[in-house]
Amino acid sequence: MDRVPGRHRRTFSLTGIVVSAATASLVVIGAGSWLGYQRLSAGDCAGEVKLAVAAAAEIAGAIQTTADKWMQGEKAQVGGVCIKVAVAATDPATAAATIAAKHGVALPGLKPAAGRPVVPDVWVPDSSSWLLRVGGEAPGFVPTDNIPVAESPVVLAMPAPMAQKLGWPERKLKWQELLGQLTTGKTLLPGIVDPTRDAAGLTGLLALGAAAGNDISGAQRRVAALRKLAANTSSIRQDLLEKFPRTAAEVTTGLSAAPLSEEDVVSFNAGKPPIQLAALYLDPAPTALNYPFAVMPEVDPQKASAAAALHEELRGTTFRDALAAAGLRGPDGKAGAGFVAPTGAPPVATPVIAPGAGSSQGAAASAQASTAISQVLGSWAAITQPGRVLAVFDISGSMLTEVPTAGGLTRAEVTKRAAAQGLQLFDDRWAVGTWFFSTELVGKQAWQPKVPISPLSTARNKLNDALNDLKPKKTGDTGLYDTALAAYKNVQKGWQQGRVNSVILFTDGVNENPDGLTRDKLVADLKRARDPNKPVRMVIIGIGPEVDRAELKAISDASGPSSGVFIAEDPAKINEIFLQAIATRTGA
Repeated sequence: MDRVPGRHRRTFSLTGIVVSAATASLVVIGAGSWLGYQRLSAGDCAGEVKLAVAAAAEIAGAIQTTADKWMQGEKAQVGGVCIKVAVAATDPATAAATIAAKHGVALPGLKPAAGRPVVPDVWVPDSSSWLLRVGGEAPGFVPTDNIPVAESPVVLAMPAPMAQKLGWPERKLKWQELLGQLTTGKTLLPGIVDPTRDAAGLTGLLALGAAAGNDISGAQRRVAALRKLAANTSSIRQDLLEKFPRTAAEVTTGLSAAPLSEEDVVSFNAGKPPIQLAALYLDPAPTALNYPFAVMPEVDPQKASAAAALHEELRGTTFRDALAAAGLRGPDGKAGAGFVAPTGAPPVATPVIAPGAGSSQGAAASAQASTAISQVLGSWAAITQPGRVLAVFDISGSMLTEVPTAGGLTRAEVTKRAAAQGLQLFDDRWAVGTWFFSTELVGKQAWQPKVPISPLSTARNKLNDALNDLKPKKTGDTGLYDTALAAYKNVQKGWQQGRVNSVILFTDGVNENPDGLTRDKLVADLKRARDPNKPVRMVIIGIGPEVDRAELKAISDASGPSSGVFIAEDPAKINEIFLQAIATRTGA
């Protein structure tokens, strides 16, 4: 079987429409499938049902080959109607952006495909993380089935000579050791594929984050590692692979480590490069790429039945052997005939269960995974996508309430800590300002500007001093409405092209300012102030159980489609919520 060349640079045709890989959502591969269709049309079928499958490029050929053989027999039918399968080799990021656009949302870091979104009947991305990300932004996106059809472990790819210096293949490296190498060592030149576009890169970040821990020193190590990785980022895997050394002289100067898939290493080494890549299976093993078979929520019952029949065919030996030829394992971690594993690979990889499949425990694990993804992408966005933000902090008397889960610290203190850690993520390319608000802070004015929005290269110390000065006003109420409008207009007034211009507002209560704006007046004024040419994102982080979600949502909705509300019902978790807010484009 000829392997689909490359992952992301291809032009393809579907139903007579030719589109480029940057904008397409479907690719028909394998002309043999059309021969199968012609044979079927001459059989005993009463018509045909066309099933469009969009699959990650490395698995698309195996699916099409298996489908072609299936369609040449007599079993490719549903209710007496022939099944006609067309497989599209599709970049998961492109497909995710297209499907999200169909549901009226966008994924952070991804631009929607141009033109009218065309969604397949079945989507087989390389990881269930894509399903979680789309579902996190679009609650109406609820695909069915979702069971994996293949697997490829996520490894640390490294030039073999350099890996040998670390004891490979006899010695197994731990993620904590890698973290130390990234943060304090000087021998590794690491790289990564943009985790907003690549599931293996995202998995690598998740593993590093888990190794760092959640304490303050862990957060600092995590930030240091992220910054080192961000300095050498590629938008596609092929570009990253080309950065690895090709000669012995380049081993010490070229790319020396990157989280990739086992299949990437197998495919790279199959080209017999002068310097082979070693696949390091780090401990603990991160979540593998698991290729879920996701039936889109829009498909009709007949197509859903056809998809189920195809999936059943993909459980056979023919498909497993086709996967092996493509450098992939079966969904149980076992490989088919002819699979050549990298040196040091486990005979059987740990299988991955589809998130949320079949049980309340699965649904809980899915929610937990979604949260972890949002947090790590929030950290990545803060480091790699500099913005312009006004951080507005509630200092009303209720912020003196103690948080039992935070060792008795007050809400103000846990908020201050979260803000300080967030400030560490932002590099000097960011511009940040700070306001406090309560009631009657400046005469009758509810808000008090502390530091104007300024480049962190010059204002970091002032911002830290302002955070240290964050002390609640014991008799103060919550002048939420007036402050929200003033902050929005302030950011809009200094709006800058090429940046995300945002207000991040922290509050633990409801509006309590009888002399100020009403909710209706605030909503009307925000809608009137909105300028599509100067969008401002209003992110509201509610702290504790006393906030009114409907009130906050009304403010967010009036501010624009990219705004959102995030509630930290346990104030001790405000740091996690803060990272989610940076990463996502709609409120949770």
